[in-house]
Amino acid sequence: METDTLINDCSRVFAQVMDEHHAEVRLQDAGTLHYLNGGIARLSGLPNVQSNELVRFPGGVFGIAFNLDPDEVGVIMLGGSESLQVGCTVRRTGRVLDAPVGEELLGRVIDFLGTPLDNKGPLRASRRRPVEREAPAIMHRAPVTVPLQTGIKVVDALIPIGRGQRQLIIGDRQSGKTSLILDTIINQKGKDVICIYCAVGQQGSSVAKLVDDLARHDAMGHCIVVVADGSESAGLQYVTPYAATTIGEFFMEQGRDVLIIYDDLTRHARAYRELSLLLRRPPGREAFPGDIFYIHSRLLERSTHLDMAHGGGSLTALPVIETEAQNLSAYIPTNLISITDGQIYLSPDLFQKGVLPAVDVGKSVSRVGGKTQLPSYRSVAGDLRLSYAQFEEMEAFSRFSARLDESARRILERGRRVRETLKQRQYEPMPVAEQVAVLVAVTGGIFDNVPPELVGEAEKHVRRAMTEALPDICVRIEEGEGLNEQDRGKILAALLPLPEALRGNERHGDH
Repeated sequence: METDTLINDCSRVFAQVMDEHHAEVRLQDAGTLHYLNGGIARLSGLPNVQSNELVRFPGGVFGIAFNLDPDEVGVIMLGGSESLQVGCTVRRTGRVLDAPVGEELLGRVIDFLGTPLDNKGPLRASRRRPVEREAPAIMHRAPVTVPLQTGIKVVDALIPIGRGQRQLIIGDRQSGKTSLILDTIINQKGKDVICIYCAVGQQGSSVAKLVDDLARHDAMGHCIVVVADGSESAGLQYVTPYAATTIGEFFMEQGRDVLIIYDDLTRHARAYRELSLLLRRPPGREAFPGDIFYIHSRLLERSTHLDMAHGGGSLTALPVIETEAQNLSAYIPTNLISITDGQIYLSPDLFQKGVLPAVDVGKSVSRVGGKTQLPSYRSVAGDLRLSYAQFEEMEAFSRFSARLDESARRILERGRRVRETLKQRQYEPMPVAEQVAVLVAVTGGIFDNVPPELVGEAEKHVRRAMTEALPDICVRIEEGEGLNEQDRGKILAALLPLPEALRGNERHGDH
């Protein structure tokens, strides 16, 4: 009897201790909201909360634990917080922010949580992955060897991009950055490349127009659009690029090729600056926090080409950055230039002159893509970049002098025709073989007697002649074979003679 009483007493004490323990755990897993404004919150309590852990507010509102100070926890709010009041209870969730992944996302417009924004019904993605992930290890990466064809002559010929590369698109406002991206996405149709367009801080109408353009050109089937428009909170704009990258990594690890566009990281940096200042982090240059370089580097380092042992897929990044008054040496642009593998600079001066796309060849560079460029390009455009830059310098110099020798006049006339050749209409990406034929024509002198205003018509004749007369060479070019002198001779022979309406008199060739 005494033994039974002792056992019952022990059980009662144990139950009491366990209840007190659970009560203490529940107390440590709950906190109190004491400040809420500008998309950030400050909490007391939650002593065991971890960095970047999701916390849950009343009404199903979530936030990310961002600042872990001794006296309080700074939280980035994710979503509407209008219904919250100071003094409410906030609880830990024990998990980090994640995003949906899978084939179900193709053709959809979503936010970073996977909520559909396209009125096409609910999203049935069953898998989710953390938004913040480590970049692939160096030993898991393979060299960038396969080109990513944009369909844009000036880019593919002079500033090539490889699959797994990070190529910055930089320029002033309204200089054609998004148009270049749109053509690149359209050109990936049928090439087994999944495109992810991440809109950060854009106007809702601009994103809607881009989605409509993609749908009209039958490009949404291989595209995912992830949106955090300018009306969203700074917290949503901050986490959305990381969520879009997680979606791309899922396909990359399955051996697929992915193209991801961040449009644009200027607004992303401003959103992070706003959050940091509200959370009382020390400001640095231009009031940006000291880790502004790190948030972009850890994002872009996730883009790479994996070796075959880890799937063999690739994630190619095209981050967009906006400059002010063509200032390439500003803080955020120089950060991104140093992180990426090259940049495509779009000049507002060329845009105003009608040279579209307004790519400034002299200020643009690809540090990796030259090794991935198809051999046929290298055989016809190897010296084109240098000669075109020389032409632009000579053209600027010639404005101050009325007298030029014969060789200088020939360089200027050839350069003007090269510039006309590099122009390209929007929504008309060009196949590789036709690009090569046009480059052969302009470097081989076929356009020398064509008036500059008729170069566009002459180009149409060249493209048609190439596909109709030399389909075997077209196939070899697409398969990655180079051009020998015999092939160049065949192409030049097939392109001549030009129609009488396109040929100028001798005066055009001389002047």
